[in-house]
Amino acid sequence: MTDVRSFHDEPRQASPWATGGVVFAATVMVMVGAFQFFQGLAAVIEDQFFVTLPNYAFEVDVSTWGWVHLILGALLVLAGFGLLSGNAVAGGVAILLAILSAIANFFVIPYYPFWALLIIAVDIFVVWAITRSGIFDS
Repeated sequence: MTDVRSFHDEPRQASPWATGGVVFAATVMVMVGAFQFFQGLAAVIEDQFFVTLPNYAFEVDVSTWGWVHLILGALLVLAGFGLLSGNAVAGGVAILLAILSAIANFFVIPYYPFWALLIIAVDIFVVWAITRSGIFDS
């Protein structure tokens, strides 16, 4: 009798593009996390360092904002390193933290508009790269 195996019985090979996407997303997360950590550290150490614009819809205390960025930055660095393991849970945490990072940087727009928009764009790219990488395929 002939051994018949279906296509789905064979182990699936990860695409080099998918693997590269996860590695790139993890590397970018570590970088963005480090940037946010130091940005938050600057706000905590010297809250007069950031110049505020008048009449902005969202008024945020610079010290509180600094602590949020400091903690979020540290978590992003840890999630980036965890993402390098290729674990789907790490991928889910990384997506959640990238989304929180984008939201947190929305509130930074009056202080540093170009920088905040750049980090938001990088966070969106990280979410896209992780979701398209195949890390959640079983």
